[in-house]
Amino acid sequence: MTTTHRKDDEHVTITQGWQGRFFEDFGIGDVYQHPLGRTITETDNTWFTLLTMNTNQAHFNRQVGESSEFGRMLVVSPLTIAVAMGQSVIDTTQNAFANLGMDDLRLTAPVFAGDTIWSESIVLDKRESSSRPTAGIVTIRTRTLNQDGVEVLTFRRTFYVHKQGAAGAASQFPRAATPLALEQV
Repeated sequence: MTTTHRKDDEHVTITQGWQGRFFEDFGIGDVYQHPLGRTITETDNTWFTLLTMNTNQAHFNRQVGESSEFGRMLVVSPLTIAVAMGQSVIDTTQNAFANLGMDDLRLTAPVFAGDTIWSESIVLDKRESSSRPTAGIVTIRTRTLNQDGVEVLTFRRTFYVHKQGAAGAASQFPRAATPLALEQV
């Protein structure tokens, strides 16, 4: 969306950035390759393990990790899930207001510190909401790949998403008292 304001014969054009998909924008079979990959660091893994109070030492004790069948520490699974879900937001749930469920979650290969993960989603289903006329329900399947193209995670997710023009999806960006403009040199 582009809006133009006029002030003292000066034109200011505001071009809004990507606002995400609304219910009407989803098509069954559409695939979204989410644009941001994320390299998982040892610090990410340690902090997330501590934050979630996971006491399995395979995630934070190098000696235990090295003595495991993997030969090194594993990234804690909820971190992989959280990053994958976060990667999908830009394309799927930017305008959602509630997750309704996650199903068929599978951790299909281990993730290690230093791995870069990427996610993509396919739209499986969509329907109008019978209780909320300004929203719909969408179901997607997301899979996450490591830098070698190996799938490490897959899950289905169902969520409520606003329709275009829904009041709940209106931008909350404040109107500046003084518009941003090019300065004369």
